[in-house]
Amino acid sequence: MHRDDQRQDKGELRLRARLRALYHGASPTAVRFRYAIILIDIAIIAFFIAAPLMQRHGVTFYLIDYGVATFLALDLAARAVAHGDIKAWLRKPIVWLDLFVLATLLFPAWLFNFGFLRVLRLWTLIHSEFFWRTIGRRYDDTRVEDVTRAASSLITFVFVVTGFVYTSFAGRHEGIGGYVDALYFTVTSLTTTGYGDVTLPGVWGKLLSIAVMLGGVSLFIGLIQSILRPHKVVYQCHACGLRRHDPDAVHCKACGVLLNIPDDGV
Repeated sequence: MHRDDQRQDKGELRLRARLRALYHGASPTAVRFRYAIILIDIAIIAFFIAAPLMQRHGVTFYLIDYGVATFLALDLAARAVAHGDIKAWLRKPIVWLDLFVLATLLFPAWLFNFGFLRVLRLWTLIHSEFFWRTIGRRYDDTRVEDVTRAASSLITFVFVVTGFVYTSFAGRHEGIGGYVDALYFTVTSLTTTGYGDVTLPGVWGKLLSIAVMLGGVSLFIGLIQSILRPHKVVYQCHACGLRRHDPDAVHCKACGVLLNIPDDGV
């Protein structure tokens, strides 16, 4: 019995080490694995965006839905094992967002009205260390990361609001006849164009319109700022830990320590 326990413990340790190497390692195999996971995630996000238009297909839609749920459950379990400290892993807000997305997939009939929140998977992916450890390893330019994060926040906002408007008003108000109408309303409100051909009824409709305008404009301005922000490079100061510096910086702006930022220029 004791030997069986030892074998089980060794097996768990080997599994954890293997998953840790795949999710956090720098080997070519680990990088290819993470690229594959990210590509599957992007395909899943595309499914989430198209889901309102696919639900009419009935059985096919639910088969895809539960297939995505299976993948997401396995991925979350593997990440938890690779992390090691389950309690610390569960304290991350991004993890709870992913768990909620999983719940909407496992119980689509009960949580139908919250299905639009699945698009938050785009935000959790782009803002995860997993993504930038894989994709961002090619860049030391902070502008690339900042612009990507800002763009993902704006896109997530658009489709979450679109899903909410579609779920709450489609078929109940003559202005919102389908998903495209909800998307059209969201974009015209966000850009403050306001053609007036599609509006939401009542006080709550007006309040939602105001929230869309304020939130959308703020995110759009954030995207513009990230594009126009001065170029920085990522190089951690060994003294104070500051990670962002001017490309030609010789001394750390925070503590004055001499830097040695690699430069490929001639």
